[in-house]
Amino acid sequence: MIQILQKPAPALTIRAGHLAREMILKEGLQPAQVKIIPGAAGGPKGIGIQGLDQAIFGDFLQRAPQRRTLIGSSIGSWRFASIAAHGAKQGTELLGELYTNLSFHKKMSRQQVSDICYDMLKTLVQGKEAELVNHPDYHLAVLSIKAQHIFQSDKALPLLASVAGIVGTTALGRRHSRHFMQRVISQPRMGSQFKITDDDFSTHYQTLTEQNVLPWLMASASIPGVMAAIREIPDAPQGSYRDGGLIDYHIDLPFETDGLVLYPHFTDSITPGWFDKLFKRTATPENQARTLLISPSQQYLQSLPLGRLPDRKDFTLKGLDQKQRIQLWKACIAESQRLGDEFLELVEKQRFAEVMQPL
Repeated sequence: MIQILQKPAPALTIRAGHLAREMILKEGLQPAQVKIIPGAAGGPKGIGIQGLDQAIFGDFLQRAPQRRTLIGSSIGSWRFASIAAHGAKQGTELLGELYTNLSFHKKMSRQQVSDICYDMLKTLVQGKEAELVNHPDYHLAVLSIKAQHIFQSDKALPLLASVAGIVGTTALGRRHSRHFMQRVISQPRMGSQFKITDDDFSTHYQTLTEQNVLPWLMASASIPGVMAAIREIPDAPQGSYRDGGLIDYHIDLPFETDGLVLYPHFTDSITPGWFDKLFKRTATPENQARTLLISPSQQYLQSLPLGRLPDRKDFTLKGLDQKQRIQLWKACIAESQRLGDEFLELVEKQRFAEVMQPL
């Protein structure tokens, strides 16, 4: 009797913009091509792709060291900061360990949540500020927003009114929510600067220094209504700064490069802003023409203990206590090594032509 061996389901989904596809079909995927790496907001989903980050930053990119822009919002910026501070393996493992062992409950105040997260951030990168700002290979660009008008307040009524206004204006079109918030990109003075030439939002550029890198990272992850806004950032204009994912959830920006935008992501699509997901709004194809998006496949996600990546709602999910959550998250993080292994195998065998789908 002949036994038919089934090919294992792929752990990764690979999507490419049209220019990225052309380049990879012509040259293969080469580390020297990679110029920009985005990191999306999305809370603990970001630690669910730890193995992919380790393969990309700890192996693939090390084959062709050069200065690259890492642009992230919220957990994306924290992922990149941990890698720049400690290296790919140690940095991602520290981030995963710290995040997994956080503890929250529903009755916590916004300031209490902020204090817990800031303590985590300090454990993650305090004392490594010089490495973040002066890293020879990584130009760290941190995305946040500057709140406008009543959105500057942390009081319940102005916050609720602001969120309702952002949802309503976003329904009409992304550009209309600019009345509530403006983009902020904080980056070191050294190296080529990440600039946006054509976008619907006012964008402010701030200099990332050893004195303000922690507050900017904190601002990038400060979810309105869950955490307090960040104020009095050294060398920054007065104001209330909040989560960069509000405008740049999955970072749909007009990337200007002659190389590739390599995007390790936790989902196979790009949603421009946090509230755009309510309206099923997806990325502008021309913005992502040079993007190679690498994400967990549906088959991989279904094989995980929770049937998905870790999620912020797990902290308060009914029927899931702290000990169970930690065990499930650790299992998910351990499984993510499959993502990294499959990526490196694709690079080794240059099988991208077989697996690339349109982005």
